[in-house]
Amino acid sequence: MNFLRRLFGQSSTSIPAEKPPEVVTKPAPATPSVNANGAAASDITAVISILPAVEAKAAAAASTSTSSSAVGASLPPKALEVMTESAPTLMTSSTNGANSSATPPPEPPMDDSMMPGATRQLPPIEPYASKPGKHIIFGVNSDIGVVRTNNQDAIYAMYSVNLSVDSAPDFGLFVVADGMGGHHDGEKASALTTRIIAKYINEEFFLKLLYSQDDDSPIISEVLNDAVLKANQMVGEKVPEGGTTCTAAIILGDLAYIAHVGDSRAYLISVDGIEQITRDHSLVQRLIELDQLTQEEAANHPQRNVLYRALGQNESIDVDTITRRLPPGAYLMLCSDGLWNHLSEAQIIQLVRAAKSPQEACDSLVAKANERGGLDNISVIVVQIPG
Repeated sequence: MNFLRRLFGQSSTSIPAEKPPEVVTKPAPATPSVNANGAAASDITAVISILPAVEAKAAAAASTSTSSSAVGASLPPKALEVMTESAPTLMTSSTNGANSSATPPPEPPMDDSMMPGATRQLPPIEPYASKPGKHIIFGVNSDIGVVRTNNQDAIYAMYSVNLSVDSAPDFGLFVVADGMGGHHDGEKASALTTRIIAKYINEEFFLKLLYSQDDDSPIISEVLNDAVLKANQMVGEKVPEGGTTCTAAIILGDLAYIAHVGDSRAYLISVDGIEQITRDHSLVQRLIELDQLTQEEAANHPQRNVLYRALGQNESIDVDTITRRLPPGAYLMLCSDGLWNHLSEAQIIQLVRAAKSPQEACDSLVAKANERGGLDNISVIVVQIPG
């Protein structure tokens, strides 16, 4: 389904089927000079149309640096197709560089053990069981903001402690979804997403974790990925005029398993500072990766609300999955763009560290985002790992 939606207000418009790119425009929480209905289709396609040339330049630069070619490889083929007006080949990964003209002679066969830097099978990551009397604590907050008339964000949090002879690690499920669509379609899409993910994780993982033997436990990252795919399917069926971002995290002991689509974010705050774990699936982020925009320019770019990946927009979707070990005393924070659009990373880490509890941290973050304009709905979950 190839279409571009204006995802604010009551209506939606479609691009004719012969135009392949599909781009989602979120309601713009921008300054009053930006159209409240989001960027027009002609503006968006004009920006997207420069990407093939931009990526070709990046590919040429890759002839002397493999790190440049990794930019194109960082996006899956589906995302590249969505962001291109013409053929869905932004960057060719079949050659080592754009200026390669001769075919190198065949090399003798090598097995994996002979290849420097070859990837070897690693043992599975095992979570540590929580120490007696030490468990994660968390806070949540979701606010309509100053400008909006309804809250299209949704959050879900569940935490379980099992103190028994089994020595099972603590379990937590945390989800932030930022809906988009007409006046009610966005809130329906985000609410449906959190419900579907919670139901799927409980049935396919949590309950099985309680009753299964260790060797029969399902693979967490696969179940979480499938839960997001199920949510995508249900949003497409039940809320055809809506869509939503989704950042979901399962915490098992000291491990975090994250699934991500859109531009909500997950951050890790530790003694080493703050790190954005997830990657925005937005047009401006793609331009930043291609060195065509700076972070400062992206903050005021007229197409900063354009997403190339969101739930409910395609029958199939690529989900980013990440696994991280959480250091003692660290914080995992999930939030919608209504928070990070208003607060810098320095401000986020300052407010979290100054708070007496994760709930106080959430309340302070939301209050500060509203103080700085509150142009969008603001949602945040802060999870503190025991020290």
